[in-house]
Amino acid sequence: MNPSDHPTSAPAATTPRRRLTRRPAVLGALLLCLTTLATGCSTMNDADDLGYTPTTLDVEDARKRTKEISSEIFDMIGLPQAKATPGGAGASRCQEDPEHLFSIRHPWSLYDVSEDELKQGFERLHQALPAKGWKIVEYGPNNSKAKSLELTADKENEHFAVNAELWVGSKDPKQKNLIALTVVSGCFRAPEGTDLTNLY
Repeated sequence: MNPSDHPTSAPAATTPRRRLTRRPAVLGALLLCLTTLATGCSTMNDADDLGYTPTTLDVEDARKRTKEISSEIFDMIGLPQAKATPGGAGASRCQEDPEHLFSIRHPWSLYDVSEDELKQGFERLHQALPAKGWKIVEYGPNNSKAKSLELTADKENEHFAVNAELWVGSKDPKQKNLIALTVVSGCFRAPEGTDLTNLY
């Protein structure tokens, strides 16, 4: 199941509200994408400092792989009856080498099930990620006023990161109960001759 296969309208997953601090340098480069989405993912000076050799991949193939990662996460949550926000995976250039390197970001959310079901699904994700090759790097209440439960995990062998937040119990009737997620890739290298100036 792919989250983007659900043609429903709902509030899109928003950018996480804070930067995480306890993280190694390579993971930091991935997670920074979650808070600096408009400018790409970089805390480093050049491509040699990425800490890994970027995989050469066509932009559309990179979008497809990122959506596959989101679909795997959807399955881990185990709420097939939930609605998922539509929307594609966005691409942006990596500052290390904006002419050749790019990353993919896919924000989405699950909603329209009970608060208890969302809590159970979030915990299933927390438990399932390590068995699927992900390292949990942070888990617990975040710094928001609501102290929302948040987790961040890194899939080091493929250079992906996921951030998930459980938004439940709000007294604001306009705020839906949901799980907000963002899957972000590390930097890919575009095939030779690819023009990255008009990414979307």
